[in-house]
Amino acid sequence: MKTVRNLAFTFATVTLFAACGNTQKPAEESHEGHHHEAEKTEEPKTAMGSVSLKDDKLNAVYPHYLKLSTALIAADVAEAKVAAQAVELGVKALENGAALQALTAKISNAADIEVQRTAFAALSADFIERVKASGVNAGEIYVEYCPMAMNDKGASWLSNEKDIKNPYYGESMLTCGEVKETIK
Repeated sequence: MKTVRNLAFTFATVTLFAACGNTQKPAEESHEGHHHEAEKTEEPKTAMGSVSLKDDKLNAVYPHYLKLSTALIAADVAEAKVAAQAVELGVKALENGAALQALTAKISNAADIEVQRTAFAALSADFIERVKASGVNAGEIYVEYCPMAMNDKGASWLSNEKDIKNPYYGESMLTCGEVKETIK
């Protein structure tokens, strides 16, 4: 029993010193020409990145819209519900936000990814008009379009990246679509 206790004490001590002894900052860490600082600058692109809208209220909601789009790309019904609830809270502060609230509530209450995606198409149409009206302080926002979405009626969405990641089809047709417009 004493040996087990001594072994556990030794393991805990070594672990503590190993954890405390790392004085290198992760951002400065590099190996074989790979710099972690570069990774940190790329990371925000999935959220707001360097994009800033002129309308502060819309600017506060837009990152949640992007999270909703990401959840739909991944076909993650539960995450889409969470993101839609965050959008719903934010749109309450927007002028004429009642329609957006109804759409986000529909996404939040849906148990089916296709119902969520259909409501997202209408939500995106409204968001696109609001972002265009607001304008962008910094960065670029892309209006992307898939002609096959919504039973070949087509649907658009906003993205901070030129690369197409289709929220209406997810992995089954991830790159279906094109950039229709760049909002600067």
